[in-house]
Amino acid sequence: MSGGPSSGVTVSSNAKTVYEEVKKDKKYRYVIYHIKESKEIDVESTGDRNLTYNDFLNELTRLKTDCRYSVFDFPANIPVEGSKDTSSMSVDRLILLKWCPEDANVKQKMLYSSSYEALKRALVGIYKYIQACDLDEASLATVEGSVKGISGN
Repeated sequence: MSGGPSSGVTVSSNAKTVYEEVKKDKKYRYVIYHIKESKEIDVESTGDRNLTYNDFLNELTRLKTDCRYSVFDFPANIPVEGSKDTSSMSVDRLILLKWCPEDANVKQKMLYSSSYEALKRALVGIYKYIQACDLDEASLATVEGSVKGISGN
């Protein structure tokens, strides 16, 4: 018996494949994952490259009180080191968001919390990990600040 995650939930090979398609091939802007039958983290939906972070948030909020994980390929303008002017370059930063609304089912919250580490280990190359239970914690400003290294309140 291998030392798997404490919840016993595994990460599907499809979940890893689609993540690589975001990371390397820039095929999607985001992926939303769910835990299927309390056993396996798998892809629930993907978002086209032309979608924005707000489109993504709209999809999350439509889930009402369901927990989810998601990977978002976040475009960020990073100041160019050593340049005399204030130039910046656009880079994509992969963020992994654990979304557990306040009024989600307690058992579901516990399952998503205990399975988060397994997903973190499976998805190599994530720039920032964010946990949110409301739209403020998942807001564009919060994530943008986090990605650029600006600490919020």
